[in-house]
This record gives sequence, structure tokens and C-alpha cells, in this order.
Amino acid sequence: MRTFYCGSLRKDDIGKEVDLCGWVFRRRDHGGLIFADLRDVSGIAQVVFSPEISQESHSAAHDLKQEYVIAIKGKVAERPAGTENVNVPTGAVEVLVNSLTVLNTCKPLPFQLEDEEPNESLRLKYRYLDMRRPQMQQIFVQRSQALQVIRQHLVSDGFYEVETPFLTKSTPEGARDFIVPSRLNSGHFYALPQSPQLFKQILMVAGMDRYFQVARCFRDEDLRADRQPEFTQLDLEMSFVDVDDVIGAAERLIKAIFESMTGKPFPLPVRRMDYEEAMEKYGTDKPDLRYDLPMIEVTDVFGESEFGVFRQVAEQKGAIKGIVLKGKQLSRKDLDTAVDAAKDLGSGGLIWMRFEGGKLVSPTVKYLKEAELSGIQQRFALSDGDVLFMMAGKRTDINEMMGRFRTYIAEKYGLIPRDAFAFLWVVNFPLLEYSQEEKRYVARHHPFTAPKQPIANCEGDYDSIQAKAYDMVLNGVEIGGGSIRNYRMEDQAAMFKLLGIKDEVAVEQFGFLLEALEMGAPPHGGIAFGFDRILMMLLKLDSIRDVIPFPKTQKGACLMSGAPGRISQRQMNELKIRTAKE
Repeated sequence: MRTFYCGSLRKDDIGKEVDLCGWVFRRRDHGGLIFADLRDVSGIAQVVFSPEISQESHSAAHDLKQEYVIAIKGKVAERPAGTENVNVPTGAVEVLVNSLTVLNTCKPLPFQLEDEEPNESLRLKYRYLDMRRPQMQQIFVQRSQALQVIRQHLVSDGFYEVETPFLTKSTPEGARDFIVPSRLNSGHFYALPQSPQLFKQILMVAGMDRYFQVARCFRDEDLRADRQPEFTQLDLEMSFVDVDDVIGAAERLIKAIFESMTGKPFPLPVRRMDYEEAMEKYGTDKPDLRYDLPMIEVTDVFGESEFGVFRQVAEQKGAIKGIVLKGKQLSRKDLDTAVDAAKDLGSGGLIWMRFEGGKLVSPTVKYLKEAELSGIQQRFALSDGDVLFMMAGKRTDINEMMGRFRTYIAEKYGLIPRDAFAFLWVVNFPLLEYSQEEKRYVARHHPFTAPKQPIANCEGDYDSIQAKAYDMVLNGVEIGGGSIRNYRMEDQAAMFKLLGIKDEVAVEQFGFLLEALEMGAPPHGGIAFGFDRILMMLLKLDSIRDVIPFPKTQKGACLMSGAPGRISQRQMNELKIRTAKE
């Protein structure tokens, strides 16, 4: 029905007869002439209806309204001098229309497509209109282009694309599953995959060597701006590898995605940081390194302090830490606001000190010895105008609270460069963490992660066991994570035992994997990236919903289709299920 796309016309096309199709984005009646911006996925072309060229088309153009679907025939002409539009690629030309066909009309719109940001509920209910907006279409064009880059890169890097099942088995040690009842197996249920974890390991046992998949994953968990119940994961697994091999392959992939989407170089290798360093300096295992506000410890400075709070913390093997805000010269009101903010974040207290005229100024200073004040100045390398914020208490609490406060200060005082991208690997995670709720150890990542040293060698000190695990962080957000796996059955069985998974439960839930590990399983490992989250970050968007064509609300509902919905009694009977009364 068309010979050109609207956004493809250029000066080289002047004089050509063209057929265009699209939506009327805007219409302007200038008396003798009627102008319309005709839009399709490629962009906008200005079309001109003149009575001198076609009286019939000119008359019909009076009835055109926004979002009417039309087809036109005409000749490409150069725009008159002074009327060019340098803001669009087609701005040097226009199409003089000699034939107009209205293919479809459009009811009054629930929101205007030119609006900068319509109400989100309306956007999700009328997602097909929201996606017509040029800025939204560009997002999904870039999403498609990124997927092509991913596939081309991974195939060239020796990976094979393999699909894994949607209908699989529910397994423990993860988020809540979405459950699907089986009609053919009454009383039995499938689970939608939270990830292809077990299947990709099975593919390594099958000898596929390097697997990848653009995988759909499902998790029935509480939602937020960067989380959806169904999402897209870039899933990789490799045989005969260790940590450096997987990280190298992952870096090459992210480099390809980043450079294709931003046009900027991606220097390799990406910086690595131990988990312990991340927690001690930034209070989080996903630190944002776009700004430099590290936590610095000064507990040793106050070992014999007369200041009761500091002395007590030092004696109890706690932590005294601080961060420095350089050169801001905050007022007393600013400092009181910071103290209130720290309390709101969960801190038990915040001590501030200003460095003025070569000395520390604070209500706390009178309680400190000269040696302690000198130690603070040297440890934090203070200069006039700097402000020091300090917290003291249990180490894990201080790391968490000051990590939150660090983010608050960076946002409050504009320390975060919005156009920067700070990538980081966090490595050497603990294999386990103790759950106070369950009164047992649970896997920090998942139960298939290999330890750096055999579990049997730890002599009961399970907190000291490090994992062969690695997370990639971008601007303070985890975008991917993976590990080297247990590939011998006895190692995997030992992990299950440590996690309190009984033998019969392990066989019931993971029997096929345990058996496969006894059938010549190779050493293997992999990584999974949150594709939607990567797009959100690289496109500088605030919500993951903006990069997913048909997202759900925070309550897991699709406002457009009405999902989830009820099913008929006939379907309920076929599945042999019924709903419980409240």
C-alpha cells in the first residue's frame, strides 16, 4: 500500500511520486492550504493538500482529525525557503497530495499523544495509543535493535540459542511461583519458570557447551518500579569454565549492547570489588560509583575515648564510620535536616562536624581529646568547608544505615552525574546467610552455586565460606548475576544437606538434576542479565514498565486486557479445582 515510509523522505526524493500511509498526527488549516503531519513508525512527513493540485483531496482533508488512518499519493517537493523544519529528518521536504483515502477514523482520544507524560493508568489501559507516541515507539525500536545485537554477538562468540520449557516443576529456595493446574494430571501442577536455571545446567550435561536464551521468566512477588511479574532475561551458561571465563564473556556482551545503544566506548575490563569491601565502604552489595562518598572507619581512633558513645561502641567491637561532604559549607538548618533524614532512614543518631579555619566545629567536639580530633582530621583528609557525618553502633547496622544516608546526601546535594554509567563487578560473595526467620542457613544466590572451598573444610564456620558468584552492578542497580555451579553430585548433595533440604525432598524436587550430575557433568557456570532493567538504565528511564510492551501494574494487573480474570465454571470443572470461600 506504500512505496515509502514517512520518516524516510529526503532531498534526494524531490520530484518522486510516492505512496504513504500512516496516522494524522497534527492538522493545520491555513485557508487555501491544509497541512498535515503524517506519522508512522519511521517518523513524520509533512503532506500538503492544495485545491490547485486536487480539489477532491483538499475538500476531504477538511474532515481529517487526529489519529485518522489515511493513505495518500503525491509528489515530493522542496519546502519553500524559510519553512524548513530542522528538528525532523524530513524537514527539508513535503508531499503535495493528489489523492487521499481515509482508511479508518478515530474516536476522541482519552489523552493527547503530544502530552509529555500522560496519566500512567490511562497509558496502561490504552497501551496501543501510548505506544503510538513517537518517544515510546523509539524505545521499542531500540529494544528490538538491542535484541538483534545480542543474538548476533552471542552467535559470533560461539553460543547456541536453545529454548527451555515454560511448563515445569515447582522448586523451593526461590521467589513465589506462578502455578498452572494440569487438566490431564488431576491434582498436579506446573510452575512457570522463575529462570531456566536447572534446564541450562542440564544443557551443559548434554554437551551443548555454550547456551544462551532470551528467556521469559515469571515470579509472583511484590512489584515496584524496576520489577515485573513476567520479565525478559538474557541467560547464558558455559562448560569447562571458571569465574574469569564467564565474566569475560559477559563483559563482551554488555560492551556490544552498551556501544550499540549509546554510541559511547565501553572500556574493558570492568572494575571488580570484593563483597566485603562493598559492604564496608558503601553499605551495600550494589554500590553506585558515579559519586565518591566512601564510608571511612575510625573505630581505632576512639579505643580509649572519654566520649561514652564512641568508647562503648569500640569496646563492643562495633564500628564508628563517617562520610565527608566536600566543600558545601552547610548551614545549621541544613545539618539539622540531615540529622532528621538519618533518623527517618532508620539510624539511631548522626554526629556532624564542620571543618572551619583549620579546626573541627561541632557540639560533640568538647567531648573529644585533641589526639582524637587530629586523628579524625587526618583519616578523613579534611579541608576548610568540608562537613563530616558520623555514625556509631553495631557494624552491620552502621553499614546499612550509612549506606542509605550516603545515597540521601548524594541525591540531596546533586552529586550524581546523570549522564554517567558506572559499571562494577561485585565478587566473592558469602555462599550462605543465616535466616533468623527460618532459623537456618539459606543460599545467598541459589543452592546450585559452588563454594570457593569445599564445605567439609570449613569446620562449621559457615559464615566464612565464599561463593564462586559474581554480580554486575550499574549505577547502584544489580543488572545481572551468576555463579560457577556444583557439577559433582556429592557436592550438590552436601549443599542441600547444609541448607536443611532432606534427601527425600531433594530427590523429589531436584532428582533429575542430581542424576544428571552423575552422568558425566562437566564443570560449568553462567550468568543471567535482566534485559528490561538494562534497557531502563541505558535509556535513563524511571520505570521498567516503560521498556515492556504490555506491562502489569503494581498489583500484577493488565489494565488493557483485564488480566487476571475469572474462568468459566466449565474450565474449573475440567481442571477439578474450586476456589476457597473467604
